[in-house]
Amino acid sequence: MNLTLFDLDGTLLAIDSDHAFGEFMVRLGWADGEDFRRTNDQFYAQYQAEKLDVDAYIRFATSAWRERTAQEQAAASQRFIDEMIRPAVHDAARALLRRHVQAGDRVAIVTATNEFITRPIATLFGVDQLIATELQRDAAGRVTGEVQGVPAYREGKVTRVQQWLARQGLACEDFERITFYSDSTNDLPLLERVSHPVATNPAPALERIADERGWPILRLFA
Repeated sequence: MNLTLFDLDGTLLAIDSDHAFGEFMVRLGWADGEDFRRTNDQFYAQYQAEKLDVDAYIRFATSAWRERTAQEQAAASQRFIDEMIRPAVHDAARALLRRHVQAGDRVAIVTATNEFITRPIATLFGVDQLIATELQRDAAGRVTGEVQGVPAYREGKVTRVQQWLARQGLACEDFERITFYSDSTNDLPLLERVSHPVATNPAPALERIADERGWPILRLFA
């Protein structure tokens, strides 16, 4: 039995869906262009520097849409998929996913980006199992702006994968092979835990580490 895990942004997608959704909020007029874009860029820089304050970011990022009606949210999500995500999905990424599914692997997408943004993207890729940063909701089902549970970021990805497997009565040790595809050093905690790490479209820092450790390097968007 094999397990294959995929990071999303920069790995399966040629863009960062989290940052792109912030840009999309500005395009829709749901967020102030100059101030929101500047703060969105600052948080993205934090992420790239491996210093993202996830709680602060979720409060900021959801502020643009969480007071909107469910119908408005759904319509915006669909437009985002159609206008920004579909063009960023490459055939090579689809083929890689399909190859693991056809091999009989248990497959999941593991992403720090929140589930409101990424659930439709996972569906677009045909992946049922999504491990993403979960959003807290109130009794009426409205997003509060807080994180629910452990965010799927850095060491949190390891925890969330372990929790996901435990709910199925499984553990990492039950798999003969665990593969994880990622582009970012933010994912080193999980890359270092699996049997087969693959640096995928790697940022320069991850490419250097992959070269040093003899990890395979895969370029899907070349």
